[in-house]
Amino acid sequence: MRIVPLAFAATLTALPAAAQNLPPANSLPLSEVVAKVEKTQPVRVFTEIEWEDDGYWDFKFINTDNRRARIRIDPFSGEPWSRRR
Repeated sequence: MRIVPLAFAATLTALPAAAQNLPPANSLPLSEVVAKVEKTQPVRVFTEIEWEDDGYWDFKFINTDNRRARIRIDPFSGEPWSRRR
C-alpha cells in the first residue's frame, strides 16, 4: 500500500474547484475565437491558450517573425480585450 503525503492529497481535492472557472456559457466557442486570432494576428504557432479569472482568453504564440507574442481576447466578441469594458 502506498501512502500519499497529506499535502499531495489536499492538492488533489482542490483540483475540481479550479476546473470550475470556465468562460461564460453565452461566449463564443473557443474554435471561433482561435480562428479570429489567426486571421488578425501573425500567428505561426500557438504556445498556450488559457482562460483567465478576469474574464478573457490569454493567447501566447510565436509570430511569423519567430518572436513570442501575447494577446488577451474578449470571449464574447473575439476582439482584443480591454479592462475598460
